[in-house]
Amino acid sequence: MKLTVINLFKKTVNGHIFRGKNRLVKRVTPGSVEMLRRDYEQTERNMALLLKPYLTLEESSGHAKELNKKEQVVNKWRVQQLKMKPHVTISERLDHLNVKNVWD
Repeated sequence: MKLTVINLFKKTVNGHIFRGKNRLVKRVTPGSVEMLRRDYEQTERNMALLLKPYLTLEESSGHAKELNKKEQVVNKWRVQQLKMKPHVTISERLDHLNVKNVWD
């Protein structure tokens, strides 16, 4: 039985290990091919599920009305507007300078 010693301090390739002239290339094994094939099959099954819509057009347009989504959004917007400072115009800001001419 032959023992091989792995050198943990072995110098790796120059530069980026997965790009360039001196890149590190993984060997293709039957296990990696099988794993890649299973991954592609799973992706194909997922894509087949996505071909058919989950809801019909009537269901998808009606669920938001049923949950009162629009009213919730409008109420949330109104609450945020009340928290903000009101809009102030220049004429309102300088209104105290407006003096009535008594002689007119």
